[in-house]
Amino acid sequence: MSDITLEQPPTPTAGRRHDHHATRLLWFVLKRLGTAVFVLLCTATVAFFLVRLSGDPVKLLLPPDATAAQESALRTSLGLDRPLFTQYVDFIGGLPRLDFGNSLVYNQPVSRILADRLPATIELAAAALVVTLVVAIPAGIFAAMRRGRGSDHAVMTGVLLGQSTPPFWVGILLVLVFAVGLHALPASGYGTFAHLVLPAVTLAVYSVAVVARLLRSSLIDVLSSDHIRSARAKGFGPLKVVLTHGLRNASLPVVTVVGLEVGSLLGGAILTERVFSWPGVGQLTTEAISNRDFPLVQATVLFFAATFVVVNLLVDLSYSFLDPRVRTSR
Repeated sequence: MSDITLEQPPTPTAGRRHDHHATRLLWFVLKRLGTAVFVLLCTATVAFFLVRLSGDPVKLLLPPDATAAQESALRTSLGLDRPLFTQYVDFIGGLPRLDFGNSLVYNQPVSRILADRLPATIELAAAALVVTLVVAIPAGIFAAMRRGRGSDHAVMTGVLLGQSTPPFWVGILLVLVFAVGLHALPASGYGTFAHLVLPAVTLAVYSVAVVARLLRSSLIDVLSSDHIRSARAKGFGPLKVVLTHGLRNASLPVVTVVGLEVGSLLGGAILTERVFSWPGVGQLTTEAISNRDFPLVQATVLFFAATFVVVNLLVDLSYSFLDPRVRTSR
């Protein structure tokens, strides 16, 4: 009986594995983009119909003694006399071109109004995010390293207060203390760093509490793992163990929450901007709702929805770089 040598099939090369991973990642991105478009379309549809339940904007745009003929003429000039389905089709058809129509109150393209107000909101949200990271990360690390001690309880008490206090009340309290009492910072306005401090801190209080609490919990779980005990056995100091070996492994849920908090900071800016008269998209939204400015309300709602969708997509993509297990599971 002759010996038969079975030829082993060639193993895939590193290049093929890389191409396969790139293809799966591309499909993942395309699928998420498709989901994002569907979510935004549903949001646009809901916003379009719900905003029209608030009443007739013509009643607010004209004086109380306006005649029925004047109301009819204004309604025709604004295009509100057309069938509702026709208005909806025009609204959806303009979205790919970022054409949201003209504001009923300002009589300007909505996209131009948003572009004027957007920098102020981004500035406020970015400042609040910096405050969140600068305060929450050290607080979470400190509380995890001092678990069960008095300093840990003090940090967690502050976190609990920050997470349970309404942001608008925090803003009013800060105004009373630092603007009215100490005359150290302006109570409202826009344009200087001093104007930015109080609204940024107000907006960041809740996010600081959420991120610090989650980071502490995640770090405590990681610090009880085997590789952390091995690092301690090698003689590494507690701080080096946490920063070098623990923080990255504990960062995955924190990155998720930070990403969601970015959207929350932009969305939460509505009340904060109102308290501090900050000229951003948040204050624009409240003005548009009060004036029943349909195109402007629809555009601002879509802006906040798109922010959440984009941030969630970026968070999902960041998982591949933070945790290789996520990368191989796709």
